[in-house]
Amino acid sequence: MHYAMPVVEVASSKPPVRDSTTARRVCVGVVAFLISLSLVPAEFAIRDGDTVVFLGDSITAARQYGKIIETYTLLRFPERKVRFINAGKGGETAKGSLERLEKDVFGPGATLVTVAYGVNDIGWGFKADEAHKKEYLEAIGELVERCKKHGVRPFICSATITAEDPDKAEHGFLQAMCDEGLAIARARGAGTIDVQRAMRAAQRRMLAANAQESERTKPARMHVDDGVHLTDLGQMAMAFAILKGLGAPADVSAASIDARSAKAVAAESCRISRVQCKADCLSFTRTDERLPLNLSPLWLIEGRFVPFTEELNRYFLSVTNLAEGQYEVLAGDRPLGKWSAEALAAGVNLASATADPWQPGGPWDAQAQALKILVDAQDDLEVCRRAMNETLTSHPRLPALRAKATEIEQRLIGLQRELAKPVPVAFIVRASTSGAGTAESAR
Repeated sequence: MHYAMPVVEVASSKPPVRDSTTARRVCVGVVAFLISLSLVPAEFAIRDGDTVVFLGDSITAARQYGKIIETYTLLRFPERKVRFINAGKGGETAKGSLERLEKDVFGPGATLVTVAYGVNDIGWGFKADEAHKKEYLEAIGELVERCKKHGVRPFICSATITAEDPDKAEHGFLQAMCDEGLAIARARGAGTIDVQRAMRAAQRRMLAANAQESERTKPARMHVDDGVHLTDLGQMAMAFAILKGLGAPADVSAASIDARSAKAVAAESCRISRVQCKADCLSFTRTDERLPLNLSPLWLIEGRFVPFTEELNRYFLSVTNLAEGQYEVLAGDRPLGKWSAEALAAGVNLASATADPWQPGGPWDAQAQALKILVDAQDDLEVCRRAMNETLTSHPRLPALRAKATEIEQRLIGLQRELAKPVPVAFIVRASTSGAGTAESAR
């Protein structure tokens, strides 16, 4: 979801000296440093041609965190052709998953699998003993070995967090058991992701924010009433944890433009063209290599404790040497918001910026929101196909129905890939003529 968030802002106790050579060098130097620091290419574990399987219990079977990972991958790596399969099964343990690896992981041609178990393995805490821990650890070791035998790259995840107090859970049985499982997996050459500690960081931020709210305010929650299954916020936190563990890069692209000379000073993972500056209006075209992640309207309100914007969605623009004042930024004729000249010189993250939180910001935001709908549609089609295979076995036209579903799926995949491709976007940065609504913000 989207909401108003503060962006990078430069504060000073002294008024800026706009014509100072030193000030110009500082602005350009800061931007160059940010670009050089942030845009070191990351090695993302999901490669072109991969078939990614999400293996796990009911948390995975809820079919939410996997779709966020899929949408991120489509937007950030539009040239890669990757297939995603949800193989979650409610109530399952790591040991139980061994019985269906051939059917649900190796059979569909998995090349990478994320494995998320633990809570059921100790019976939601009622079976937290050495015997059940031994079963879990042995299953993790066996799972890694079978994946290696089939040429599948496994990433073993620690279990999702429960609603237990995070300080207590940090030293609890589940975390300790999962730590041993991660150590076994690493020793056998598997990738590992500590989902628990990453999610617990978001949980602590949520609890701290809840403590500041009035009693009548509905607190944010990462779990439903049973304290185990996740809300949308919890699923988002889990997606974030796994993306980070897979080496998902934080940066989309970055550009710096000098308004005085009407030239691009720096551009990383994008191309800047047609730069013009007349009076108090700068215009240019930006063509990106990839796009930021955006989901549905107001998605960042729901995920405000999960640092997607800062750590996985950095889409920067810097404009130096503007005259003092407030500036409106538009992309594809869509208003993104208003910022001061100082904030624009320092660089603003436009990944989810919008002047109206109920509407998409730039064209990339609208593309991503539409893409999410298509990912949901493809997932719904897969659920339908599975249901047909399980319940329509006597239907005389089942083969034809399967074929039609496959045809529709292929068309959906084609549309997804087309929608995820970046397109040239015309930007305008112009002096704001309105005194109202000048808060510097991005969703």
